Amino acid sequence: MNKVKKIAVMTGGGDCPGLNPVIRAVTKTAIMKYGLEVVGIKHGYRGLYLGGDEFIPLTLQSVEEIISKGGTILFSSNKDNLFDYTYEDENGNECHGDVSDIGIKNLKDSGIDALIVIGGDGTLTSGRDFSRKGVKVVGVPKTIDNDLAATETTFGFDTAVSNAVDAIDKLKTTAESHGRIIVVEAMGRYAGFLALSMGVASAADAILIPEIEYDINKVAEKIKSNFANGKNYSIVVVAEGAKPKDGKVIVSKIVEDSPDPIRLGGIAKVVAEQLEKLVDNEARATILGHVQRGGSPTANDRILSTRYGSYAVELLMQGKFGNMVTLSGSSMSYESLENVIGTNKAVDPNGELVTIAEATGVSFGR
Repeated sequence: MNKVKKIAVMTGGGDCPGLNPVIRAVTKTAIMKYGLEVVGIKHGYRGLYLGGDEFIPLTLQSVEEIISKGGTILFSSNKDNLFDYTYEDENGNECHGDVSDIGIKNLKDSGIDALIVIGGDGTLTSGRDFSRKGVKVVGVPKTIDNDLAATETTFGFDTAVSNAVDAIDKLKTTAESHGRIIVVEAMGRYAGFLALSMGVASAADAILIPEIEYDINKVAEKIKSNFANGKNYSIVVVAEGAKPKDGKVIVSKIVEDSPDPIRLGGIAKVVAEQLEKLVDNEARATILGHVQRGGSPTANDRILSTRYGSYAVELLMQGKFGNMVTLSGSSMSYESLENVIGTNKAVDPNGELVTIAEATGVSFGR
């Protein structure tokens, strides 16, 4: 018999449009359908380690108006792995090690029976590890990159694409006014879903994604052809993880204390400089960065987030611990956390959207 009476919810990793709707759905489903008590853990796993004021009550009133709010009311952190944590001992000395038992103790001391963890690969990996130690965990996948193999679509992706397309529409006016090439850099790490969707939706002339190594000369030929046919500007969308044939990705920096230390970035500047020389036309680079993941979630993401959050509570009440909520086709489902960690998907280089883009004149530099 499932004896879950009090649950906690936390967000980890980078922020993402739709996190607050998930928190709202978890809270409202838990309280209104099952009469549970709900606690929010602030600042991800750091809050789980610190306990105390980091544990806050979530009520119907406190979540009522957050469905349209971007970010997360519980805040987040992408550097805190309690199984490999840096902390100070009672003498102020810096220590490093596994402090997960402190997090478990804080859950028990607060009377929390189960934990819903909302996050990406790093956050869910720790969720799996806590599950292995007996914590009743259900995971909710979060990424704007839409690169998780276990689920059809992740919330936040639709908003990120919409944000990017809005930005590109604005860039077009300045590009046309000055007759320039503008190279727009998209997030997405090693997957091109964001760049592909925003490029198609904004009628980009070229889209460069990690799954298709590009030849910059072929991109230049496409732009020259467009100019010869009367178009006086060009938009090129490039994913941060794109790379040329026989080349490498551009790494902007290494963050040593992060679960994902490699930070990609800077490819747009490289491509713009190359195209300016090859096309003999002024080029500018624009890195959209965190603009893509900010702001109010779209209606589609609010609905999808609500489905994820509500179903996470259902899994807890059914005793299906150690699983992650997924979208399978058009239905909510679940998959073991043991199976989803590190299982990412990539754009099919010969898939429908790529084929359609090429049929409508988009160059992928191949």
